[in-house]
Amino acid sequence: VQLQASGGGLVQAGGSLRLSCVASGFPFSMYRMGWFRQAPGKEREFVSTINWSGSSTYYTDSVKGRFTISRDNAKNTVSLQMNSLKPEDTAVYYCARRVGSGSHYYDGSYDYWGQGTQVTVSS
Repeated sequence: VQLQASGGGLVQAGGSLRLSCVASGFPFSMYRMGWFRQAPGKEREFVSTINWSGSSTYYTDSVKGRFTISRDNAKNTVSLQMNSLKPEDTAVYYCARRVGSGSHYYDGSYDYWGQGTQVTVSS
């Protein structure tokens, strides 16, 4: 199983970035996927999750209306479109494969993680 995240970078407040995560080594369309982030000195936190078909999504309150998660099962890719970025969005962003029936907010509900991609938002 491999998850390769990309798309991070440095952007000014109010700008946009699109993160992508390419999955391999497992039947991608059979798994829910998620994005987490970890800011310096803080614990990793849930950002968003998407179900197998893309018909159901969830977001943490702080990104609702600004971030959009999507997936392309034909390309084994899950993406996170981030608009109206704020300095507090600065973090390393991780994609992860979700398993089991636990809460999507809990990082223990995810078994494989990408390497992370840095997002820095300047004020």
